Amino acid sequence: MTGGAGFIGSNLVDALTGRGERVVVIDDLSTGRRENLAGSPAELRVLDIVDAAAVGEALDEARPDRVFHLAAQIDVRRSVADPAFDARVNVEGTATLLAAARASDVKRVVFASTGGALYGDAAVVPTPEDAPIAPLAPYGQAKHAAEGYLSLYHRLHGMSTIALRFANVYGPRQDPLGEAGVVGIFCGSRLNGGRPTVYGDGTQTRDFVYVGDVVEALLAAGDADRTGAYNVGTGAETSVLELAAAFGEDFTPVHAEARPGEVGRSCLDVTKIAQELGWRAATPLAEGLERTLQPLRTV
Repeated sequence: MTGGAGFIGSNLVDALTGRGERVVVIDDLSTGRRENLAGSPAELRVLDIVDAAAVGEALDEARPDRVFHLAAQIDVRRSVADPAFDARVNVEGTATLLAAARASDVKRVVFASTGGALYGDAAVVPTPEDAPIAPLAPYGQAKHAAEGYLSLYHRLHGMSTIALRFANVYGPRQDPLGEAGVVGIFCGSRLNGGRPTVYGDGTQTRDFVYVGDVVEALLAAGDADRTGAYNVGTGAETSVLELAAAFGEDFTPVHAEARPGEVGRSCLDVTKIAQELGWRAATPLAEGLERTLQPLRTV
């Protein structure tokens, strides 16, 4: 697994090792944390995903049957400021991983893609997989290019590949740089007795999906033989104001100037993954927020 010391990756590591599987993690620890794997039987290889020789050696030694590719540059703002770096990690890194996987006879690659950042200001909400790809930042464009490489390896080499387009994932170990960073920021404000900052009028919507449900989607994708792209979300819109209200009536927002270019509505149609992989999100927002807050209260 690449990116296994990160937010989603470490939760997936827990699930895989919990069912008795041997897991080898590739992570450069630039955003992933060694402590996320503390006590885990997973083997950690600290290396750069674009280092072809190192990645090839790691896969050749591990000889995995499946690879979950979660290593990524996830900061949308950094992608705008430095699109070449974003492409190096998210596009070149994926191409490097696929080449190494093929050389090591990996049977299946599961790729962590993005939903809202890929579709941009979609005309149809909830947005299905066949909607036009119209990213508003290099991050989304790079993820789209990476998906193209997965499709290419399926056509050219017969490799079994699948891309999961995540909505706004939140939960324990969350990185505030991610698409659902607002949840992490709000959790910090809630615990510190502060007030949440809402940009604009707060009516902008997102599809917040709990990390435990996302892990179940990844496991289903790894075990299946379907190829192509699948949305992973709840299929329900939650406004930023509704998110703040979910933390309690006394959690009153402070409004700030709207951020230019921010998507007004973002929500994924999850009909396809429900029908073809049998997956649906099962965690209500209130329950997921409580699970996210609980470990932070003990820190």
